Amino acid sequence: MRLSKTEHRTRPWRVHEIAADFQTEDVWAVRTPGGGPDDLPRMVSSLISADFPAGAPLPVRVVWNVRWKLGALLGWDREKDGIGRRVPSLMTRMPDDLVAAPRGPEFEGVPFTSLYQLHDEWAAEMANRTVHTIMHVGWVPDGSGGYRGQLTVLVKGNGRFGAAYLAAIMPFRRLLVFPVLLRLIERGWRQSAPAAG
Repeated sequence: MRLSKTEHRTRPWRVHEIAADFQTEDVWAVRTPGGGPDDLPRMVSSLISADFPAGAPLPVRVVWNVRWKLGALLGWDREKDGIGRRVPSLMTRMPDDLVAAPRGPEFEGVPFTSLYQLHDEWAAEMANRTVHTIMHVGWVPDGSGGYRGQLTVLVKGNGRFGAAYLAAIMPFRRLLVFPVLLRLIERGWRQSAPAAG
């Protein structure tokens, strides 16, 4: 379920310290039934190991593959436009305690790099010719005594081209990609539940 952007902006996340010039693009609630106060690592693991896009329905796989094929054809995803090339890593903005914190897991086959992982939040970044993006996962009380994930996408478009790109992909991202990704994360969460003892 998509949430108001204030759900991210009003919480005291450490990511605010390094991303003041990024826009909050989307905030999503991730259902994690039975989640406790110390379960952020399990939530992040469910995200990292989500079978996306391979486990997504055909329309989502088609949209995803078209985006990456266009990116290859038009040079959107070249190494020279990534982190440390077109834009410096946000690690250069991090205060010493975040630099010293665990970075968290890395994706396989997806161009995101973990920045840090704390008790209640994890952040990773990615950049290409169109945008510099942060994927932020917060761990918040769910209002019924448990905890749930809160997935936020923060963006900094690369000029007018980046702004046009973000506007063009918004319907696909909101109607297809993220709802399916959330279902896959939630399925991974359920499958990783500790066995009842």
